[in-house]
Amino acid sequence: MNVTVNFWAVLISAVASMVIGSIWYGPLFGKAFMSAMGMDTWSPEQQAKMKKAMAVTYLLQFIASLVMFYVFAWIMGGLNQMSVMGGLLSALWVWVGFVVPIKLGEALWGGNMTLFRLGIGNMLVTMLAAGAIIGAWH
Repeated sequence: MNVTVNFWAVLISAVASMVIGSIWYGPLFGKAFMSAMGMDTWSPEQQAKMKKAMAVTYLLQFIASLVMFYVFAWIMGGLNQMSVMGGLLSALWVWVGFVVPIKLGEALWGGNMTLFRLGIGNMLVTMLAAGAIIGAWH
């Protein structure tokens, strides 16, 4: 299968995912996330240690997003879904078929349902945004 991937669309999707995540886990649901993770009871030393590691965490998350959206763009191209509507539908199917089952498995095997709901909600918005960006930018 000969599929062309638009690297600019992948890059913009990765940037959009970081923006969405910072809003989702910040002003929208930051307090619920912090509580579910137990971070609201951390000592100042634990908080400082986490802040030091944040740059590396953000970098690794950005790289993971680039990989994910490259593969997603390749799948969309292979399925000939290179339009905004095709991107939105592809995103919805990927979310239902991969993201939700993986996150649910994590929650069922020792995770936490608040983190599950926050995670799948964030990924739905993120995947829809990426699908629209990649689909529009063909």
